[in-house]
Amino acid sequence: MKVILFGATGMVGRGVLRECLRDAAVEEVLVVGRTPVGVTHPKLREILRADPADLDGLEDRLSGYDACFFCLGVSSAGMKEAAYREVTYDLTLAVARSLAAASPGLTFCYVSGQGTDSTARGRVMWARVKGETENALLALDGVEAYLFRPGLIQPLHGIRSKTRVYRVVYALTGRLLPVLRKLAPRSVTTTEQVGLAMVAVARGGAGTGASAGAGERVLETAAINRLAGA
Repeated sequence: MKVILFGATGMVGRGVLRECLRDAAVEEVLVVGRTPVGVTHPKLREILRADPADLDGLEDRLSGYDACFFCLGVSSAGMKEAAYREVTYDLTLAVARSLAAASPGLTFCYVSGQGTDSTARGRVMWARVKGETENALLALDGVEAYLFRPGLIQPLHGIRSKTRVYRVVYALTGRLLPVLRKLAPRSVTTTEQVGLAMVAVARGGAGTGASAGAGERVLETAAINRLAGA
């Protein structure tokens, strides 16, 4: 299985990269991003682009892949809707369309978020834009989209968030998160489990994990954890 990863330098992306490199079923990981991931591995390839949405001229290098794990994203805090839409909807769909043309039938795993508004008509800006993005991916020909909606994510294996406020929250709640995972397994997951779940979906769809529904495309925290074998 050959996979493409966007957002590998972020907290979720680093967790996904770790599990891809550890899984024998994944023979190659192509990372596309603005900066190097700082990891050396026989399976790892990198393409550096100032604009990750600009994939012109890369058709040959993007062909023959089985899955894309799209972990790029920004916090909506302090952002106007137009700017947030540009880095959420526009960027994501530009990449998905390019990959649909280069690797038809590719599985596209998109990191969305708990509380996303599927109607795309609600009052909460980020949830509405994420909902529009999800709907567009599901309707896009050439990719098989799966929408990951994790709630609280515990970073493991030395991984840290790039967002300062999140780092502070994790520092304050770090000892409580393992307890919360046991008390509320439907609300808390980890970077490791998100990575394992994405590999499982790429390998066999959302029906792979125990009790996961066949054909399930919107994956909340409980489904993510089941697919990860938790």
